Amino acid sequence: MSRRSERVTQRTLRRWGLPDPGSSKYDRGTVLVVGGALRSPGAAMLAGTAALRVGAGRITLAVARSVAAAVGAAVPEAGIVPLADEDGSVRGDVSLAADLDDVQCVLVGSGLDDVDAAGGLLAGLIADAPPSVAFVVDAFALAALARRPSLADALRGRLVLTPSPTEVGVLLGAEVPSEGRAFARAARAVAERYGAAVATQSLVTDADGSAWRIRAGGPGLGTSGSGDVLAGAVAGFAARGLSPARAAVWGTYVHAAAGDELAGRRDGVGYLAGELAGRFPGVIGRMTSVS
Repeated sequence: MSRRSERVTQRTLRRWGLPDPGSSKYDRGTVLVVGGALRSPGAAMLAGTAALRVGAGRITLAVARSVAAAVGAAVPEAGIVPLADEDGSVRGDVSLAADLDDVQCVLVGSGLDDVDAAGGLLAGLIADAPPSVAFVVDAFALAALARRPSLADALRGRLVLTPSPTEVGVLLGAEVPSEGRAFARAARAVAERYGAAVATQSLVTDADGSAWRIRAGGPGLGTSGSGDVLAGAVAGFAARGLSPARAAVWGTYVHAAAGDELAGRRDGVGYLAGELAGRFPGVIGRMTSVS
């Protein structure tokens, strides 16, 4: 197979299409976001909102008990699961088995702040989730997966990783360049090692060696919370029924295109991560309309 990456355009995504939205929220899937420690509850909120904005039907936010009420008030569209915490950090031994019914995608990591606890949560979710459930792993849960890569074995074919360039190195256990061909090789290596689709920067790689390059986005996307929005968008597309690789490509493109709209110019900065998701429906509508 060619090691060159395919350039993604609106025509690419229009050709791929999206699943029929159906007639009810139950037709578009449910995302369970597991994260939201006391120090960073906004991460889970950003991710969950992004999942809804790309068309997921329902979201549940499983967050630290100490912030659950505030998160529920701030995101009234979400169901809330309070998780036992210690000093604001979610405990790793909590069980979410009862909350996995009718969930199509689990996003783990948004706003967690302890690697050991993230590892416990991830292991428990993998053990309890039905084999049809897709997983998106982000932030501290990526570091936990790097410590226990065998956890990915049960998720091959239904896993997306959303690492920053630094986290690509963590997943490989080595320092890697943040751009260029060496970085692309590293992203491919992560995909192969974990049997996952990998969305990092403007690049998406898959375990079979495929790769896609998104030529959109700019420096404005490098802002606090932007990664949580990306992970939520990918999870929302996965919940709607897209394959891991296509969910990652769609999420990366829509996230970047929304940033371009907010920036106003290629090098524009200063918009907030929380503003990105509001642009998603319009971006998706323009890409899927027949011109």
